[in-house]
Amino acid sequence: MLTSGALNELTRVRHGFFSRNGGVSGGLYTSLNCGYGSGDGADDVRANRDRALARLDLENGVLLTPHQVHSATAVVVEEAWAPGEAPKADAVVTNRRGLAVGILTADCVPVLFAEPKAGVVAAAHAGWRGALTGILEATVVAMESLGAQRRRISAGIGPAIAQRSYEVGPEFPAAFLRENPANENFFYPARRSGHFQFDLKGYVAGRLFEAGLEQIQTLPCDTCAEEDRFFSYRRACLRGEKDYGRGLSAIFLEP
Repeated sequence: MLTSGALNELTRVRHGFFSRNGGVSGGLYTSLNCGYGSGDGADDVRANRDRALARLDLENGVLLTPHQVHSATAVVVEEAWAPGEAPKADAVVTNRRGLAVGILTADCVPVLFAEPKAGVVAAAHAGWRGALTGILEATVVAMESLGAQRRRISAGIGPAIAQRSYEVGPEFPAAFLRENPANENFFYPARRSGHFQFDLKGYVAGRLFEAGLEQIQTLPCDTCAEEDRFFSYRRACLRGEKDYGRGLSAIFLEP
């Protein structure tokens, strides 16, 4: 489990960005796969999620992760939803103590937020599409609806694919340049002619800064390159593997 300095010192806030290690799953899912949407056995996924909660000192607690769809939708949670009824969303926000909210990633950017004075936390899943269309800003607005002030929000950007591993095609930068010409700074030429290396984590950090957040920290991990530590969708695709595990990032307010 990794933590962010932007969140570590906050009062009564616990969080963790989990690696792939320390679970019970095997094969492609070795070992701490926390995604029910994978082909892994449900019992193993449940056991892995329980292990993660125990690592956060929230044994027998509740962990809520949404049905992620690469959207700009953030939902506010007041009580646990029933199994199988997770909303389609890419961020979960709450002010309920002892209720852990989380998201699952395998190269996309996990972002955990906290505003301890108002007592509000959130977890957001920012792939390139969600980041471009506003999932980060939607999360901040949802936190504000519960009384948070954005200048007091701290954000930790967790393990994700690094620029060196994220080659994109010639058509990819256009949408980002239409949104803001300055986004060209998040691309540099790849070895293949006409292709680019995209800095997704840098882009996410930039969006958070533009949204008015002042406390932002990015963990220097590369999920695609660090096979012994993290799951990776891109690595699985490059190898022709049929599936991949999902890593958990979670946060909660202490009871």
